Amino acid sequence: MKLKFFITLSILMTTLSFAQEKNKEKVKFNQELATSLGADQYGMKAYTIVMLTTGTAKIEDKAKMGELMKGHMGNITRLADEGKIVVAGPFLEKNKENYRGMFIFNTKSKEEAEQWVKTDPAVQAGVFSYEIFPWYGSAALPLYLKHHEEISKENP
Repeated sequence: MKLKFFITLSILMTTLSFAQEKNKEKVKFNQELATSLGADQYGMKAYTIVMLTTGTAKIEDKAKMGELMKGHMGNITRLADEGKIVVAGPFLEKNKENYRGMFIFNTKSKEEAEQWVKTDPAVQAGVFSYEIFPWYGSAALPLYLKHHEEISKENP
């Protein structure tokens, strides 16, 4: 019984291994795309991550907070439309650092990223503060944005 199990397992592993090798077919390098995205020889580039944290302002007025959050979302949309934000989104649970959300900006300049994050009405009002970090990631990251609209029925 054990021998039959191991033979079956061996055949299954060989089949899976063959399938994985077949899926690893070499993709043709696209120099034009790499150049247009600013990719280095590894297909990577520098970005800047901004981690939004809980700010010092305590705004109790729900209407005022609603307006600030509407401005926050509008600012994200504008920056994304301008090609400055590559990724943006909130964290789904509390954490010890009080990180609320993050942006990945399409710049390697911390100073430029700070200028952009300061255009956010919620940051200006002190609802959010921020920390800035240089980051190295796939140069293809901005390509997901053009497909996001194809898969979202509504925008927040």
